[in-house]
This record gives sequence, C-alpha cells and structure tokens, in this order.
Amino acid sequence: IISIFKKYLILPDLILLDVNMPGMSGFEVVSHLKADSETAQIPIILLTALSDVKHRVEGLGLGAEDYITKPFSARELAARIETRLRAKTENDGLREAQKVIRATFERFVSSNVVDQLLKDPTTIKLGGRMQEITVFFADLQNFTTTSEQTEPEKLLNVLNKYHELIVQIIMDNSGTVDKFIGDAVMALYNTPLEIDNHPLRAVQSAYQIRQAMAEFHKQFEPEFRMDVNIGIHSGTAVVGNVGAPQIMDFTAVGDTVNVAARLESMSNDGQILISEATYLMIQDHVTVRELGKVTFKGRTVPVMTYEVVDVFA
Repeated sequence: IISIFKKYLILPDLILLDVNMPGMSGFEVVSHLKADSETAQIPIILLTALSDVKHRVEGLGLGAEDYITKPFSARELAARIETRLRAKTENDGLREAQKVIRATFERFVSSNVVDQLLKDPTTIKLGGRMQEITVFFADLQNFTTTSEQTEPEKLLNVLNKYHELIVQIIMDNSGTVDKFIGDAVMALYNTPLEIDNHPLRAVQSAYQIRQAMAEFHKQFEPEFRMDVNIGIHSGTAVVGNVGAPQIMDFTAVGDTVNVAARLESMSNDGQILISEATYLMIQDHVTVRELGKVTFKGRTVPVMTYEVVDVFA
C-alpha cells in the first residue's frame, strides 16, 4: 500500500481497513503505515468482525484512530468518518503552520533553538541557567578597511558568502550560531542541545574554516580575500533568554563569553587562538604553539593562550 501511494503520489485523506485480509493483516498494515513519516498522519478506521477487547486494544495501540465492529450502522460510520476528517484538517493546518513558523524563524535563530521552543514554548521567558559550554568567535580581518572602499551592496554580498561558509561548518559540527555582530559570528557549543566533546567540535569548526579558505577565496578579487580570525574558550556561562519581555535573545553571558571574544580580537592572519581551559580538554587531538599568559583589559587573572596549528582525530 505504501509503495502504491508513493508511486502515484496519492495520499488518501482517510483509510477504512479490515483486519482479516489475505497476505497481510490489517494490524500489520496499520503498523507499516504509522511507521512511515509520509503516511503516519493518515487517519485509519479499522472496520472488522473482531469485536473482543483484546483486538480492539491491539488495533488502537498500533495507532489506528478508530475501531468499529461489524455489524455496524452506516450513519455511525459516516459520523465517525466526518469526525476523523475534521480532526485531520485541523491537524494538517497546525502542522503547516508549524512548518511556516520553523522556516521563518530558522532564518533568524539557530534550528536548535527553534526545536527547543516548539517542543516546549514555556521556555520562552527571561532567565537562564549555568552551563558548561564552549564559545566560538570569528571575524574577518581588515573588514572595516575593506568596507570603506566597497559599495554597500557588493560588501554585503561578500560578507554573506563568508557567513554562509562559516555557519554551515559550525552547524555541521553541532554548534549553535548565536548571533552576527557586524562581520563577526558568535557560536555556542553544548547549548541548547548538549553534545559530547564540545571543545573539540568548536576547534574542529575553526580548523575546517581555515582549511576551506584557499578554495573559498578563488571566487573573490584579491581585496576580498580576507582571513578569518577565531577565538575559542570553554567554561561556565549563564545560558538563556536575555532582553525584555517584548524582545528576547537566546544567548550566553559571563566571563567565558568575554574571554572568547578577547582571544578572537588578538588573532591575526587567520590564527585560531584557544584558552588553556579549552586546550586541556582537547590536547590529545591538537598540535599547538604556546603563546604564554595574556591579561585582558578588565580582567585580573591572566589566560594561558595557545595557537592551534593542527587538528587530528
């Protein structure tokens, strides 16, 4: 049945199904239909002579929306069909609305954040929680100088191409793009979805971006071939919704974010700079050059800093 539906691109609005059938029982058909995402939403009414409670429970347990025993009233059957079709129309409308919401908001926030909000809308409130994360900052070297000499439309087109590459690599490594700050990108690893080895995933993202630059730059004139400078730090931060009740931003705040940003600001010529906190968690997977301790403005405790030279499995 499923193969026929797919072959002719026809999905019925409702299925009336007997249980005792040659070849495959009605229960088996229900199980197959409900296990396939393309047919799972089709309401099924089992219409059978099997009237005992055991079979009724089995049919409903497999996902059938209704169970009617023979002999049956034609008026009752028609009423039940009408009820199921009405419910399907409403559910189809809700699913379509959710698709539109997802497609719209995924253009502005990470798909991970959209998944979380659609799963539990009660999380849409101010506040957050402490969580161990890795923060990733990247920006384009000499972008400000380049912007002074470039038409805005051309500049935005170039910037978007860089962001498209950076964002795709971040997402491929299970990171969450938190925000764009001019030419800079801020990403979070291990939130809102928890992932294993989040420091390594962040550094792998950075390394893959650097490795992609030679080929990526071929599409641009020399003046638009900018290095991507990256800073990464791991630690505890407050993660949640920040802002006002009318407008919120899912983000992370705290010293961990500030250190990552300062590391990125130190980076030059495509360097990937990481803190000791990140390095200690991934030292078996990277080759680094020690840069020594750096004291950032507004921070009393210095940060041991490393430049990532190579990344391996």
